[in-house]
Amino acid sequence: MAARLLVFSRTAGYRHDSIPAGTTALTELARALDLDAEATEDPAALRPDRLADCAAVVFLHASGPVLDGPARAALHAYVRDGGGFVGVHAAATAEPDWPFYADLLGARFTGHPEPQPALLRVEDRTHPATAHLGPTWARTDEWYDFDRDPRPGARVLLSVDERTYRGGHMGADHPLAWCRRVGRGRAFYTALGHASEDYAQADFRTHLLGGLRHAAGLA
Repeated sequence: MAARLLVFSRTAGYRHDSIPAGTTALTELARALDLDAEATEDPAALRPDRLADCAAVVFLHASGPVLDGPARAALHAYVRDGGGFVGVHAAATAEPDWPFYADLLGARFTGHPEPQPALLRVEDRTHPATAHLGPTWARTDEWYDFDRDPRPGARVLLSVDERTYRGGHMGADHPLAWCRRVGRGRAFYTALGHASEDYAQADFRTHLLGGLRHAAGLA
């Protein structure tokens, strides 16, 4: 029976100061789902025997080439066979030369302007990651641009209105959170969560909790 949440935060690129706050929040949210959380930066944690009881794997700000060959093979098999994956913010910068990881996320990070306020459109108010929100959500964050629009292969939950901030490069359709199926697995990605204080905010924690519930097959 799946009983664990694996939180992986190894960095080989930019390292976010919010990793400790994110790890604490995810540990607390896992407890709300009756899951034990294991936080690690060791690729050896991604092995078939260690993933066997995982409800989901979370890449929390993982950046750059962070996995060895066996970890790649294990994560690929885990997701294709029905495992859950959650990517948070800088997870879109991880494993830049691995095509499967790009498919798992649905899009890759290309850049961002300075953190600033913006208005998000809540595109799906039935998903557990966004059901608690109104039609729009005002936030300050680091607004990521991506190399592609994840549609139509993803269910987009949030997008950002580029007219409400400076420096966006994707135009009128700029998704920031979505979920998708990969094989039999469930993947959820949110570009939110740059700052440490985000992880103490009730709306953002509920957003993360809903993503965990989706990936773990609990919603």
